[in-house]
Amino acid sequence: MKKRIKIIGYIIFLLSCILWGILFIIPWLGFSKVQIAGYSTILIIAGEITFYLSIFILGKSFWDKIKNKLRFWKSKSKETNLSEITYSQFLQLRNKFKTILQFFICFR
Repeated sequence: MKKRIKIIGYIIFLLSCILWGILFIIPWLGFSKVQIAGYSTILIIAGEITFYLSIFILGKSFWDKIKNKLRFWKSKSKETNLSEITYSQFLQLRNKFKTILQFFICFR
């Protein structure tokens, strides 16, 4: 019985990840802006509820595993102090931002 509950918890966690993933493809499905806002809100709320429900079912050990994964990812990322950036690094960052912005503008 306990194993089934754990499997249900993992399925609910997977559903939460799927709901968050769908959120990123909603703008390209041809809905109006109002529909996109509505569906996005519903997906965010449903994703959060299913995530917290899965954490409730799976327990503290699962939550600790998730936090440790995020800490590992955070410690791997290089923190940049903006006051110590050289001019060439600033130009590289500006160009990356400009490219990303142009990418999203082309889908408008």
